[in-house]
Amino acid sequence: MENFGGFKMKNSDFWQILEQQIQKNGISIDRPKGKAHPRFPNLIYPIDYGYIPNTKSMDGEGIDILYGTAKKKEIVGLFCTFDEVKKDSEIKILYACNEEEIQMAMVMFSHPPMYALLIRR
Repeated sequence: MENFGGFKMKNSDFWQILEQQIQKNGISIDRPKGKAHPRFPNLIYPIDYGYIPNTKSMDGEGIDILYGTAKKKEIVGLFCTFDEVKKDSEIKILYACNEEEIQMAMVMFSHPPMYALLIRR
């Protein structure tokens, strides 16, 4: 537990706040599994990819989310990404993803000029 100016925050608070945003705003899938990336046609999405409506990420769009097929519908982790071409960073939430889906997503987001760090819940 970290203490910031008298406010005590647990790691679980972070995940719970993200979960609340999903419950409140839902998930919009704009790139379903099997669809090609709009700028890179050779890049096929291995799992559903979208965003959380009414949120904002570094690119000015909704927070990215990867929606897997696991029965338990909860956040299992996230990626922190850095894109050398765009010179930006983002988070990409892993929701209801099993281990195989996490690994497929890691491959997708971990090749130059894109780099990803996996943070498990």
